[in-house]
Amino acid sequence: NAWNSCLHSALQAAASDGVIDYVFSEGVSGTDYPRAMREYADQGIPLIIGESYAVEKEARLVAADYPKTAFVLGSSGAEQGENFGVFGTWNYEGAYLAGMLAGKMTKSNIVGSVGAIPIPEVNLLINAFAEGVKAVNPNAKHLTSFIGTFFDPPKAREAGLAQIDAGADILFGERIGTADAAKERGIRSVGSLIDYTPRYPETVFANALWLFRAILDAAIADVAAGKPVGRNYTSYGMMKEGGSDIVFVKGVAPADAEAA
Repeated sequence: NAWNSCLHSALQAAASDGVIDYVFSEGVSGTDYPRAMREYADQGIPLIIGESYAVEKEARLVAADYPKTAFVLGSSGAEQGENFGVFGTWNYEGAYLAGMLAGKMTKSNIVGSVGAIPIPEVNLLINAFAEGVKAVNPNAKHLTSFIGTFFDPPKAREAGLAQIDAGADILFGERIGTADAAKERGIRSVGSLIDYTPRYPETVFANALWLFRAILDAAIADVAAGKPVGRNYTSYGMMKEGGSDIVFVKGVAPADAEAA
C-alpha cells in the first residue's frame, strides 16, 4: 500500500546514499510479524523500522525482549522504554492546502473524502482537507465515508461513486481506490501520501505527500550517536522539517487559489 511504499522508498534512498545498509521482508502477515522482528534482532541489526498498527502489542513485547536493539514503528500510541520509538503520518498540511485548491474549484459546492477507519491518523487528513475547503469556501458541503479497512480499493471506489451520486465533484482519496471513482465519472481527485498524478494524469490534480526520509534520518542519527530512540518522531513529518509537502498540477485550479 501507499504507506508501506513511503517507508520502503525512503529506506532505499538512504541505502543508495550510503547512509545505511538495508534489508527488508515483504508480504509478512500480522501473525508472522513478531518472528520477522526477532530474526532481525537476533542477527544484530541495530535499527528495525516497521509498522505496528495492526500488531501493536506483539511489537512492543518483542522490543522489550531486545533492549539493545532500536525499534521505530508506526503507531498512534506512546513510545516505550529507551528502545521503542514511534511515528505517525502527518501530511495534513498538504491535505489542508489541497482543500484550499478544491474549495475554489468545486462547481457543485460539495466535496467528498473517503477514508479507512476513523482513527486519529486518518481523521487528521480528512479534517485538514475539510478545513482547507472551508477556509476559502465557507458554504461548501463536505461528505465523509469510511471503508472500515486500510486496503480495499474496490470498496473505496464504491464509496467515492456514492459521494459523486450525492453531488460531490471533487474527492479527497485518503484511501487507494477513490481516484478510480473520480476517473470513472470524469471529476477531479486529490491523492494522499504518494504522488498519484502519474497513474491518474487527468484525474488526480493534487497530492498531500508524506516523505518518511526526515523521520528516518532523525532515527538513524539517534542510533549512530548512541542515543535512545524511545521518543515520538512524528513531528519530523511536518512540512517545515521536509517531511511532507503538496504537489499539484499547475493551471487546474484558479490562479488565485494557487497563489493562496
